Amino acid sequence: MSKRLTLFVVFIFICSFFVSAGWAKDKPNIKVGAAINLTGPISSWGQPHAKGQTDYFRYVNEEKGGVAGHKIEMILSDTGYKIPEAISIVKKFSIREKVDMISTWSTGEGIAVKPLIQKYKTPTINYSTGQEILKAPVDYMYLPFGSYILDSYAVMEYIRAIIHKGKDAPKVGLLTLNNAYGQSIQGPSKEYASRHNIDIVAIEEFPARTIDLSVELLKLKNKGAEYVFTQILGSNMIAAFKAADRIHYDPLFIGTWTATDVDFFKTISKTGKGLIRNRLRMQSMAGLPVDGTPGVKLMEKLIERYKSVDRYDLCYWEGIVIGMVMERAFLRADEKFGEINPETVNKALETFHDEDFGGLFPNITYTKKNHEGSFKGRIVAVNENGTFTPLTNFFVPGKGKIKLLEVE
Repeated sequence: MSKRLTLFVVFIFICSFFVSAGWAKDKPNIKVGAAINLTGPISSWGQPHAKGQTDYFRYVNEEKGGVAGHKIEMILSDTGYKIPEAISIVKKFSIREKVDMISTWSTGEGIAVKPLIQKYKTPTINYSTGQEILKAPVDYMYLPFGSYILDSYAVMEYIRAIIHKGKDAPKVGLLTLNNAYGQSIQGPSKEYASRHNIDIVAIEEFPARTIDLSVELLKLKNKGAEYVFTQILGSNMIAAFKAADRIHYDPLFIGTWTATDVDFFKTISKTGKGLIRNRLRMQSMAGLPVDGTPGVKLMEKLIERYKSVDRYDLCYWEGIVIGMVMERAFLRADEKFGEINPETVNKALETFHDEDFGGLFPNITYTKKNHEGSFKGRIVAVNENGTFTPLTNFFVPGKGKIKLLEVE
């Protein structure tokens, strides 16, 4: 063997050694843009959302070495709960950062950025589940689970089939914010009620910063509402309880899955003890600590490991949910198409069929025409100590399989 050939063989051996030892250049990062409300109104939801998504990606990078060797890089930007800011951030993510996937936040922000998302073809999953986000065309826009149509149908079915007694139609009042989020339950609730002998006696809506809801609750009382279905914030829920007590009105309040937040339970624990009593229930897609599923146990592991929050929390839960869906999409893109980029990630999402996430939330199916994720939920009781008690099984509204659980 000539000296030149010998040196070449040695060079190849050294290069191979460097690669096998992990000294070669790392695979490019998967880039995720997160446009989340961190400082504006309702940031008590946005901050733990960001923590949950960040912690889950950190876990994937540390425990799994990323996705197929690609580390996940999350670029977090604050929308301040402002639609113009959300639009600007999404443009930055798509044009300058060239991210592989985006998470957006409120219903209004999701609707506003949808044309940009579809222009730049970047798959996006929205934290708020307003059904208007998925009006045709649905391309590139996703929800992690059922929309507020699910909440509306599930709550109405729970009232009609489980808790209302007597032959007369149940009398239901709606209490909502006067924005896209609040109004999202009005149409579906009226539509379901018209088909199932439910009497929606009144709809009361108000601005988010309203402190005293006595007028709204008095109107519901005077209309004879036995049940109050809400699409409001945690602070509004506390105001509703106080107003109901002032006017000696004691309906059952049932909220969507966003009925509580961290600040809600902090307020209850400090100054509002005795406010909830046994009068607050909500529709929820969340796996709970009492379920003991692998997905919930993983969430509890992340809480203990990273200490971003100090207990199980639905806001943090959703951040992990979003992170899990994204990770699975990246993994499927690599498996099916051999590369991870916006187009392959979008194609991968549309192949999801009954994807199991360990019981942290309902299994997901996406198709080219349906990006809702799932249409399954359950009713839970909200307790003053910040815990939740399942009252029904998980069910699909309209399928006739809702069952009341025995609660100890």
